[in-house]
Amino acid sequence: MAAQPYDEAPPTRAQQRPPRAEQYQEEMPPRSRARQNPRTVSNQETMVSDAPRRSRRRGSGEPPEPPGPPTKKGGEGRGGWRRFVPSWKIVVAGTVVLAAGLFGMVMVAYANTPVPTNAQEEATAEQSTIYYRDGKTPIARLGFKRESVELSQMDEDVKNAAVAIENKTFYEDSGISISGMFRSVYMTATGQQLQGASTITQQMARNYYDGLSQEVSIKRKVMEIFVAVKLDETLSKDDILRNYLNTINFGRAYGVQAAAKAYFPGKNVTAAKLTPEQGAYLAARIQQPNWDHNSPELQNRFKDVIRNMAELWPEKYGNLPQTAKFPVTKKSAGNDDLGGLRGYMVKEVLDELETRGLTNDAVKSGGYKIVSTFDRKLMKAAQTAVKSTMKAYNLSTEYHGGLAAVDPKHGRVLAFYGGDDFLTDPWNEPFQSTKQAASAFKPYVLAAWLQAGKSLKSYVPGNQTVPKELPGQQKGGITNSHNVGASVDVVKATAASVNTAYVSMAYALPNQLDDLKNLTKAAGFNAKRMDDDVAEHHYQFAIGSALVTPLEQAAGYQMFANGGKYIRPHVVLKVEQKGKKVYDEQATPKQVIDPGVAADSTTAMQSVLAAGGTAAGKGLGSRPAAGKTGTNNDEKEAWFVGYTPQISTAVGFYREQCKTKTGKIVPPEHSNCPYERKGSKKFNMNNPYTRPDEVSLGFEGAGPPTIVWQKFMQLAHENLPVEQFPDRADVGDADNIVPSPEPKPTESPEDTENPFDEENPFDDGTTEDCLIDCESTDTPDTGLPEGQPDVDDGASSDGLGDTGSDDSGVPEGGDPNQNGLSGQGTAPMYSRPEGQ
Repeated sequence: MAAQPYDEAPPTRAQQRPPRAEQYQEEMPPRSRARQNPRTVSNQETMVSDAPRRSRRRGSGEPPEPPGPPTKKGGEGRGGWRRFVPSWKIVVAGTVVLAAGLFGMVMVAYANTPVPTNAQEEATAEQSTIYYRDGKTPIARLGFKRESVELSQMDEDVKNAAVAIENKTFYEDSGISISGMFRSVYMTATGQQLQGASTITQQMARNYYDGLSQEVSIKRKVMEIFVAVKLDETLSKDDILRNYLNTINFGRAYGVQAAAKAYFPGKNVTAAKLTPEQGAYLAARIQQPNWDHNSPELQNRFKDVIRNMAELWPEKYGNLPQTAKFPVTKKSAGNDDLGGLRGYMVKEVLDELETRGLTNDAVKSGGYKIVSTFDRKLMKAAQTAVKSTMKAYNLSTEYHGGLAAVDPKHGRVLAFYGGDDFLTDPWNEPFQSTKQAASAFKPYVLAAWLQAGKSLKSYVPGNQTVPKELPGQQKGGITNSHNVGASVDVVKATAASVNTAYVSMAYALPNQLDDLKNLTKAAGFNAKRMDDDVAEHHYQFAIGSALVTPLEQAAGYQMFANGGKYIRPHVVLKVEQKGKKVYDEQATPKQVIDPGVAADSTTAMQSVLAAGGTAAGKGLGSRPAAGKTGTNNDEKEAWFVGYTPQISTAVGFYREQCKTKTGKIVPPEHSNCPYERKGSKKFNMNNPYTRPDEVSLGFEGAGPPTIVWQKFMQLAHENLPVEQFPDRADVGDADNIVPSPEPKPTESPEDTENPFDEENPFDDGTTEDCLIDCESTDTPDTGLPEGQPDVDDGASSDGLGDTGSDDSGVPEGGDPNQNGLSGQGTAPMYSRPEGQ
């Protein structure tokens, strides 16, 4: 059987082509153009089909070959990897589409970027200045050192210097630099500094306007560029440069005006009076504001600024590189604004403003003019009075003295002394130290007594309290250190500071201690401290067991000098911002006692400084003055509080020794007990090396406290007119707790051998106030170093001493049912040695 055509292998292309061509030429007519190009099929490929193959030759039994790939001229094909490479037409088309999309996105983003209108708070923040009460002498400047000025108030040189080093094309560009923009984006993408290539307009946009954050990101950088371009279209170059130079950080200050004052010596330095070298110096600081004032890096940058200025404006600065010298600058001022006494005043001002809603941050950025109540002369006088007295008595740093002076007519704190340097010892004694008031608290009992309708003519107990045993007190009650007799009037009880009299007066009040407690609260004392002390010490409250500060005492006594009116003590006169008053003085008077009560209280307290009083001979000469001494048990705290119609002043002393756990005494450091020990890591705030231990002063209120008060008041009243106290009013009725003393019988003329018929020409009309030991001339032991000024121990020539709570002899600490006076607890009742 003959073989079938499909059983044979198909002929090769070489074997087929000639016969096919010849056969077609012989048997077929010519093809049309559409059929003249035969399809070429590779001899390496096979057409696969489910149908039988057909020969390309008509009439033959051979199947057709599959089509081959297209060929280029020359016979080369696009095989292999070339098949995946797009043609240049596709690349160009894609690039155009992508660019158009990106451009459209940029234009949409640009169109939707708003032009900022609100300035950042920090950009316009200006430092505030606190002044003494004259409103002219500054105490300290706080916060952002910036003063915004107009461009016309800036020297041309500093403007040119900033442009020369930061943005040479500032006056020609559109707010951005193309080359700088790409450089900045690259630096951001690679994690480098974002701000390196910004123009002045971009820097101004970032630092001045709200809405642009400081984060390092491409998004923020792109937005900054858009804003800069829009600002360049809406603001003039002068406006941009003005905002820029008023907000840029120069290190010590923000803005060119404040920077000029911060770096260059002279009282009248301003941005309008800078030399080319000074302008170049400030411009050199813009890149790195934290450079030291004369660092080598800053000096090199300064030379770059000078060189750029000469290149940009050769007609003006052409010779500057050869002649310019690095300018003389101030050394860093550091924290001097809070050094010395200034820090204490600043803290009190800021604390008061905080209570009125003006925060510290707002003060430091608000550009306020704050006028305080402090008098510069009196602040120095207070420091001089305390330190000179401590030196005279050879008092070490273990002794702490505090002084506060208040204007009684307005409640203004005129001066205080609480330390020498706020930076090393920030504790402010008269504002923060709370100590037992001792007998200096008795005038409030006197005021409550008179306010209750009783009078100075009343006779009160001298030797023992009435009743003898008071509620809450141990048997025997409170005693005095001196025998003053069974009965004394209220004036003499005040002059001699008689404990038994004042405790009995408090008991005789209509509502007893409640009346006294309510009056002290109305006089400005801390209500919680008053309540706690009454609950703990009962009737010792009447003789000064309560804890008070010198400021509270000076302010409390102002009601005696001001017709019974109390005004809360304050340290701020007014606050202004841009010439407008935003906070006024808070000086609302409150009538606590009647004017007549204040006048009679003053009469009694004048006797303290007069002959027979506990502070006799320590007044102000011909100038009327009144006050009260006070000494705590064991002489741990000593006071004098006194006043004139113009000034009320309180002085308090206490002594602390720094002791280790083993009892070793260590000298204080800056008046503070050290909590660390040099060379040891064992001690810290939680485990201090030493702790303060309050010990006896060795003197009483009539000693150094009264001397300090006298010195200060003499200095404070220089050039002030002499003002008189109101006359004695004699309010109320006599309410004798004890009978008046029996009058001594007088001898009739006929019973004497008086050679004069009518009157004794040698009789000066005075009476002898002495009650006991009139002939005594013994000098009491003051506990002070030999050769120091005598200190009054409370005993006057008539034998009536300052026997306030200080005379009660109550030591600190002990049983709460005892009569001790203590800020930390109570203790058994002991009298002083002279009273035992």
